Amino acid sequence: MRQLTPDIEVSEIGFGNWTVTTGWWGEYTRQEAVGLHRAAFDAGVTFFDTASVYRDGHGEEVLAEALGGVRDEIVIGTKFGYDLDSDAGSRGQQERPHRTDVASVARALDDSLRRLGTDVVDVWQLHNPRMGHLEDDDLFGFLQQAKAEGKVRATAIALGPRIGWRDEGLHAMRTRDLDVVHLIHNILEQDPGRDLIAAARETDTGLIVRVPHSSGLLEGHMRADTVLPANDHRRHRPRSWLLEGVQKVERLRFLERTDRTLGQAALRWVLDHDGVATTLPNIYDVDQLEEFVGASAAPNLTDEERQLVAGLYADGFGVVPEADQETRLRDVS
Repeated sequence: MRQLTPDIEVSEIGFGNWTVTTGWWGEYTRQEAVGLHRAAFDAGVTFFDTASVYRDGHGEEVLAEALGGVRDEIVIGTKFGYDLDSDAGSRGQQERPHRTDVASVARALDDSLRRLGTDVVDVWQLHNPRMGHLEDDDLFGFLQQAKAEGKVRATAIALGPRIGWRDEGLHAMRTRDLDVVHLIHNILEQDPGRDLIAAARETDTGLIVRVPHSSGLLEGHMRADTVLPANDHRRHRPRSWLLEGVQKVERLRFLERTDRTLGQAALRWVLDHDGVATTLPNIYDVDQLEEFVGASAAPNLTDEERQLVAGLYADGFGVVPEADQETRLRDVS
């Protein structure tokens, strides 16, 4: 267990339920999603992360159904900021418009509390904020009010949706009274995470890291001829993402040991950063859950291994970028 904030302790391997509730990583029945949440808790996971926008509250409702009976034994993070009344994001992975006026945000908090079946959100995160949101004094005044009223224990921002948002993260940590920042960071995608982690140390901000396996590449099972399922959102990435990623991962195979898988090594690399309290691997099934939770008992990377990783990253892993950036993964057959 690790301290996310002075009064919030979390398991270092968390469970982000977007994998099983959004339909972007394959389809799960409600029963399957509930079962995987319960299996995660039984395996020792205590931090569960969701968002109001995950199928218009479905993610929060599944979390409540699965773990409402052990509410006092878990830490819940959820996110707000998108307009659930807009259908702009109803097709595929299109981003909805934000809606962050105080009246709307107040309703969003009450709606999340109702769906989660609780009277307090442990970590309430502004979802993928832009600079304008971070400069809104009224919005951040409301966040502090929600804490004072006991509806929220910790305020946070979840940076994204892409790897960037460096300036937003730095600005928020340096100008706002934030408890936690949620970011993307992994061996293959180290920037802007390095700058954000350094700023978190300076400002005493807790850190949640998602995508520790670079959207599955660092799990170590993908190959150049991998065909992703029809409803997997990664099919819409350039084919070069897969081809270059597989080559990079092959150069990291030295991290595999008899007592540590590559997937576990990727998690240990993230967790070895000062200030990172918990990480959210994408968990698709019980076997993967067991492997990733097992990272807590796996050996840390040695100084030599970390230096080798740093050298490979600085050299782009020695991979020449693919020329065909437009051929999509769904065309692989």
